[in-house]
Amino acid sequence: MAYRKDKLEEMIRRLISELIIRELKDPRIGFTTITKVELNKDYSDAKVGVSVLGTPREIRKTLEGLRSASGFIQHYIGKNMRLRHVPKINFTLDSSIAEGVRMVGLIDNLEYSAEDGDDEELPESEE
Repeated sequence: MAYRKDKLEEMIRRLISELIIRELKDPRIGFTTITKVELNKDYSDAKVGVSVLGTPREIRKTLEGLRSASGFIQHYIGKNMRLRHVPKINFTLDSSIAEGVRMVGLIDNLEYSAEDGDDEELPESEE
């Protein structure tokens, strides 16, 4: 049963990604990545994780654009997957990519500060 759910989630993620690239012409939708899709147990709701690159205002506008296009997206999914019951699409902000970029930046800063500190001699402890 979990295999079917995983397969459906991946197909929905791929379809929404393709739709955003090719069909949606809403100027509010910026640089967007569909990171994950989670279906509930009866496949009636799909929680779609969206990562957006930009300012907080651009992120808010992109989510508004995606939410306003959710009916069109549901229709597209139903037409292309031939499902009897198409899940209701709910877009949520997924900040995992932004958090990963922030972590890499922190690690890089640690490496640079460690390299800068190599020139200094450590004081010897008195025994």
